[in-house]
Amino acid sequence: MDRAVTHAASLSGTLSLPADKSIAHRAAILAAIADGTSVITNFPDAADPRSTLACLRQLGVRIVEEQPGKIAIVGQGRHALAAPASAVDCGNSGTTMRLLTGILAGRGLRATLVGDTSLSQRPMGRIAEPLRTMGASIELRSGHAPVNIFPNQSLRGITYTLPVPSAQVKSCILLAGLYASGTTTVVEPVPSRDHTERMLGLPVVELDDLRLIVARPAHAVAPITMALPRDFSAAAFFLVAGSIAGGGPLRMPGVGLNPTRSALLAVLREMGADIRVSAQANVGGEPIGDLEVHPATLRGISIGGDVIPNLIDEVPVLAVAAACAKGRTSLTGAAELRVKECDRIHATVTNLRAFGVDIEEYDDGFAVQGGKPLVGARVDSFADHRIAMAMGIAGLVARGQTIITQSEVAKVSFPQFWDTLNSIAIRA
Repeated sequence: MDRAVTHAASLSGTLSLPADKSIAHRAAILAAIADGTSVITNFPDAADPRSTLACLRQLGVRIVEEQPGKIAIVGQGRHALAAPASAVDCGNSGTTMRLLTGILAGRGLRATLVGDTSLSQRPMGRIAEPLRTMGASIELRSGHAPVNIFPNQSLRGITYTLPVPSAQVKSCILLAGLYASGTTTVVEPVPSRDHTERMLGLPVVELDDLRLIVARPAHAVAPITMALPRDFSAAAFFLVAGSIAGGGPLRMPGVGLNPTRSALLAVLREMGADIRVSAQANVGGEPIGDLEVHPATLRGISIGGDVIPNLIDEVPVLAVAAACAKGRTSLTGAAELRVKECDRIHATVTNLRAFGVDIEEYDDGFAVQGGKPLVGARVDSFADHRIAMAMGIAGLVARGQTIITQSEVAKVSFPQFWDTLNSIAIRA
C-alpha cells in the first residue's frame, strides 16, 4: 500500500526498536543444532526471522513459543535435523537460505530451498562454489534459487578466502565446517559481521591484514539462554532522522553496538552528528548500549574502503543524511548493494532525484551534493524494506507530502516502523 509522510517540525521521544534480526537468525539456527534446549527472549516478529523459524520446523526442530517474543528451541544435536517433506520456503531472507544451505549440505540431506521473487534473484553461486569444493552436491538455476541439495559423503574441510566481504557466505562455510572432516578455515581480507563466530566461540586468528576463522567437527554447539539486543540497523534510520530534523533528542535503549555492525555511528559523527552512547554492557557476547541523538549540522565527507561492509545495510539512509549535509559526500566500494533485495544503489539514486537531490550514480556507489531542501515526491520502495524506510526518513524533512509505494514491505525487518515514525514526529 502507499504510505503518506509529511514534513515534521521536530522529533522527540524514546523508541522501542525491534531485536537484531541478524543475531536472531543465528541464535535460532545454532539452537536447532545444539545439544539441549535454548531459550531466546526478545525474538522479533519480523518476517525474515519468522521465515527461519518456519524452515527449522520443516526440518523437524521443535520450537515452543512460550509467550510473545520468548521461544524455546529443543536442540537434539547437529545430526538430528530431518530431510524436509517439501520445499523449504525461506521467504525474503537471504540469511536463512545461505546459512541453512551450509548446514543441510554438511548434514548430507536431500532438500530444496526456495524463496520469494526477490530472493530468487539473489546470487547463490557464491555459496555453492565453496560448498562444492568441500564435496557437497548442489544444483542452482542460473546461479540462483531454488537451491537443490543432494545427499553426499562427508564433506572435507577447506581453506577459503572470501572474494567479497560477506557474513552470510562466511557463516555458510563455517556451519558446513562443523560437519566436515578436518579443519575449515575462512580467510577474510576485509572483516564482515562476526555474530556467527562470536556465538559459536570459534577460534579467530589475526594474521597481518587477514582474519582467519576456524571450524572443526569436534567443536561443541552449546544451548544458549539469551535476550537479543535491539537492532542497530533499525536504530540507523532514527540516528539519521534525529540528526537532520529539529527538536530532539531521540533515545534508543539497549541497541546492539557490535563493531562489525555499527560503523555508521563513526561515519555520522565524522559528518558532525551529535550521538551519545551510555549504559554500555555485554549481553550474550554482544556489546549493547543506549543511544541518544540530537539535531546537528552535517557536512559532506568521503566514505569507502574497509568501513563499507560494516555499514552496508545503512547506505540508503546514509544517502538521506548526505542529501541534508552541507557539501559533497561520496560513497564507493558498495557494489554489493546491486544484488540485495533490489539494486539499492539505483533505487536510492532514483528516489533521491525525485526529492530534488543532486546525486550522481557510480557502479559501486554515488556522490551527493547536499544542502538543497528536499521536496516531497512520489517514490518507489522497489519492494525493499530498507529503501521504503529510508525514504520515510527523507519524507520527514521534505517540504510537503511524500508518497512511498509498497510501504508494507517494512514488515520484513521492522513491522512497527511506520507507527514508530508517527509517534516521534511533531507536526505544526
